[in-house]
Amino acid sequence: MSETISTEYLGMPLQVDGLDHSNLAYFKHCAEHAFHLQKCDDCGLFRYPVSEGCSWCGSSNATWTPVEGKGEVHSYTEIHHAIQPAFKDFTPYMVLLVDLDTQKGAPTEHESLRVIGNLVTPDGILAPPEMVASVGIGSRVRMVFTDVTDGLALPQWTIDEAAEQPSQPWRYPVE
Repeated sequence: MSETISTEYLGMPLQVDGLDHSNLAYFKHCAEHAFHLQKCDDCGLFRYPVSEGCSWCGSSNATWTPVEGKGEVHSYTEIHHAIQPAFKDFTPYMVLLVDLDTQKGAPTEHESLRVIGNLVTPDGILAPPEMVASVGIGSRVRMVFTDVTDGLALPQWTIDEAAEQPSQPWRYPVE
């Protein structure tokens, strides 16, 4: 039986139950700063979030496979009022929904692997306001990892400085 991981991130409790084998495996890879997803052994498609069965064909057979953590912002939310007190010093902060380059347009042209995470600096700290203001839909990002405790790192997103960025990424209008 695996051991439960219990810790805190910026004052917020995090726990991965010892019986949650898929998430323990996922976060073990993240703790090694390597992004892996389950690739279905039957239909060949990746799945996220991790699960015990393929979302596409229902198979329980999968292999953990390295995936490049690069993509384009599909959507975002910008938080200006932190509900968690420890996040207050970081407002505004941004949570991104990113279309991975891997498996984009599969199984249909409108689908993509979409992975959620905070916008952070390259060293994994929540992004400062000027960085938050520069990111929008269409921005190119890459995955980085924020170490939380032994066996647990959070996959996060930072601006991909090596990628061509849109001249003006689309942002929600500000009132």
